[in-house]
Amino acid sequence: MHITSISGSPSERSRSAWLTQLAVTRLEALATRNAHIAVRDLPAAALINADAQHPAIAEAVRAVATARLVIVGTPIYKAAYSGLLKLFLDLLPPDALRDKAVLPLATGGSPAHLLALDYALKPVLSALGARHVLDAVFATDAQMQRHEAGGFVPEPELLARLDRALAPLTPQRLGESALSCRP
Repeated sequence: MHITSISGSPSERSRSAWLTQLAVTRLEALATRNAHIAVRDLPAAALINADAQHPAIAEAVRAVATARLVIVGTPIYKAAYSGLLKLFLDLLPPDALRDKAVLPLATGGSPAHLLALDYALKPVLSALGARHVLDAVFATDAQMQRHEAGGFVPEPELLARLDRALAPLTPQRLGESALSCRP
């Protein structure tokens, strides 16, 4: 399975980027190819000017187009996904997520931001054609403590929720799902 992950965090040491990478890591056995898009590393002028022809932007859009699973990770700011992620999503074609599984992931300071997944991120994913959206996973900062060696230490309950969201992608379940219909 070709997996493309998109990190919409502007921060270098980001909980949402780390959670996105954790999801990819948990699917390593299923992945035939991985692509990671750190939107913060894309050319700012091309993003702001919506220059879909810029080589780096075009390559990122191709990575989404060829994926079977797209993992979208974002911090929640002001009850919405990041503006950086919005800049990239606006460059995707209208049906960019059709026939793909999509896993929305988000992090925020408190559980008060949880509904931003349902009321902000999922509607834009749907507008991009996503019809097979896996259970979203939201993590608070307290559920992912910084580790002294770098990275974060997730609480067991967060890992359990992530694994439940990924369960439809297990080899046993893939045979039952619509994902198995796609070459």
